[in-house]
Amino acid sequence: MKTKKVTPMTLVGMTYDLRTDYIREGYSEEETAEFDQPATIDAIEETLQSLGYRTDRIGHVRALARRLVAGERWDLVFNIAEGLKGFGREAQVPCLLDAYGVPYVFSDPLSLSLTLHKAMAKRVVRDLGILTPDFAVVEDADDIAAVVLPFPLFVKPVSEGTGKGIDGRSIVRDRAELDRQCRSLLASFAQPVLVETYLSGREFTVGVVGTGRRARVIAVMEVLLRESAEKGVYSLFNKEYCEEHVRYTLVKGAEAEQVSAVALAAWRGLECRDGGRLDIRADAAGRPHFLEVNPLAGLHPTHSDLPILSTLAGISYRDLLRMIMTSAEERLVRGR
Repeated sequence: MKTKKVTPMTLVGMTYDLRTDYIREGYSEEETAEFDQPATIDAIEETLQSLGYRTDRIGHVRALARRLVAGERWDLVFNIAEGLKGFGREAQVPCLLDAYGVPYVFSDPLSLSLTLHKAMAKRVVRDLGILTPDFAVVEDADDIAAVVLPFPLFVKPVSEGTGKGIDGRSIVRDRAELDRQCRSLLASFAQPVLVETYLSGREFTVGVVGTGRRARVIAVMEVLLRESAEKGVYSLFNKEYCEEHVRYTLVKGAEAEQVSAVALAAWRGLECRDGGRLDIRADAAGRPHFLEVNPLAGLHPTHSDLPILSTLAGISYRDLLRMIMTSAEERLVRGR
């Protein structure tokens, strides 16, 4: 099927999950932590319009479904909808758009489902020969005794983002702590728990734009916790209040090159598209390991990691979105 070239004045639909909508429905602050604030949607829309696109706010997957059934279409959809439930929640909007033949920005259903399940993503990354911490998956309480990794370990829900389920208790140092934390997360999140070897080295976030061979790293940023932060972890609390508790610095030179190589190999291997970020952490010997990838990275201009690292690298928010849109347009021209 030949795809029409996207041009300025193209009608761009916008799909997203607005945090305030779900809170009004009775969901908690933690349950909606990954969802967007109105300021983020405003910023994206204003920036797209400044780049010459016409925009149409669609909203969440149910709103999209209603409008597709009613016969509405868009030249391109800028999709940042995270979804609410299930391992395929981030893939729901792209699946609908694929079914109706509507092109969209960012990754496809396969990559979004794979990368949301952190253990499945790590299995693919490991098969590609990319370093990632040894791990086990705890499906239920009976699996805890079968974990034979050496302590300390890092414990988190297998398919959450934005630091959900991560706090000072996530680093466990003995079997009693492991049992307690796994049981707590199983009860709180109703999903498997990922147990990883804890890496004691530096923590990095890497921004990537582009797809496949055209993908490139735009910046490597180190995450440094202040004295006031929740200790030892880039937790939900520390992310929510990053202005007070986190210091971000740009990393350059040989170390940035090593981290970038790991991130770019994982991005390409997991077939992510257009733009996003990856979390990388070094072991005690300084070797960078893949932790996870966020192919639907937060896009608040001053609060989200990808725009923060872009700004540190001298890339404006407008230029960041322009690069993301350029990648999507190039894909469409190539029929991908």
